[in-house]
Amino acid sequence: MTYLIGFLTLVFLGLTIAVVMRMQSVLKSTKTEIVEDNAPVPNNNANAIMCLLFLVFGSIGGVWSYFHYESTFQLPIASPHGRITDHMFWVSMGILSVALVVVNVLIFFFSWKYSYNKNRKAKFYPENHVLELVWTVIPAVVMAYLVFTGYVAWTNIMAEAPSNAQVVEIMGKQFNWWVRYGGNEDNKLGKYNYKLVDDTNNNPMGIDFSDANAFDDFIHNGEMHLIVNRPVALKIRARDVLHSVFIPHMRVKMDAVPGMPTKFQFTPDRTTKEMRAELENPKFDYEIACTEVCGRGHFSMRLRLIVEDEASFNKWKASQKPVLATILENKPDFMSKIPQDLKAKAMKYMPVPAEPVVPVANTKPAQTGSALGASASL
Repeated sequence: MTYLIGFLTLVFLGLTIAVVMRMQSVLKSTKTEIVEDNAPVPNNNANAIMCLLFLVFGSIGGVWSYFHYESTFQLPIASPHGRITDHMFWVSMGILSVALVVVNVLIFFFSWKYSYNKNRKAKFYPENHVLELVWTVIPAVVMAYLVFTGYVAWTNIMAEAPSNAQVVEIMGKQFNWWVRYGGNEDNKLGKYNYKLVDDTNNNPMGIDFSDANAFDDFIHNGEMHLIVNRPVALKIRARDVLHSVFIPHMRVKMDAVPGMPTKFQFTPDRTTKEMRAELENPKFDYEIACTEVCGRGHFSMRLRLIVEDEASFNKWKASQKPVLATILENKPDFMSKIPQDLKAKAMKYMPVPAEPVVPVANTKPAQTGSALGASASL
């Protein structure tokens, strides 16, 4: 190790000497006398005029495209958080647009106005404290405002959800989404353990049944149901690779990272039915998409989202079967894996054995041969 450190020290010392020598040669080259070249600059005036024309027609095209495509910029918003996000977006766009216009107008206008002229001498300002103060303070104030508003919005998203929030867990896997709900008895999700993931055992999300809160949990991989105007505590995780939960109409976007659960808090305030009426599209559905390239089937990783009133949600929820009930139906011996002190509570999820079918005696008198013959002849 000592020899290695000594060798690296010599290498870095040699590189330092080489850089210093190179800097010396560059400095010497800058001290050479500058000889003015009076040769004409080809296409000088034409280039200057084209800069001015590009500024004019480019500005006209930019303004036209904005007003022409304005209606397609963003989807309708269906959450209070989405309105805050959109407001921040447009404020940022307004500030950046002002800077864009000012800078580009000056660049192209000066390229035209101050095109090469051998009779014009450049003026240099070695320092201007007022100008430096202006271009330092104004960007600092603007940046502080943008950071502060973004921090407030982010803090609200990451804060603890209200006590009445609907707790839903979504898990990404190649190439679909699994959704878990807190069951019909409570609104609490049970624990999970990635070591318990088993598709063949009807436990694709690795629910840990050593936790009694997990007994009534049920899962769904076809759609997600949410209650309108009810806060949602969305718990997010991934089973295999990096995914990303994106609900465009809610302005929800959060990565699903293997081994690192994430979350997002929002409130849907418009039902699917209301959105269909507004858009005049009876086939409209909210959608959850994956916005992180996760493999060949990434394009198909979509989930239907249904926002409905509480009565409709409760009706749908009551029709769902807990994961534990499905497992015990397929593998009754799974009960042995339930902790002893929780077996009594888990027994209610055991399938009810079907009643034996009692054969009914045939009391109809047998037909005689003559009767059979007669019927045959008929």
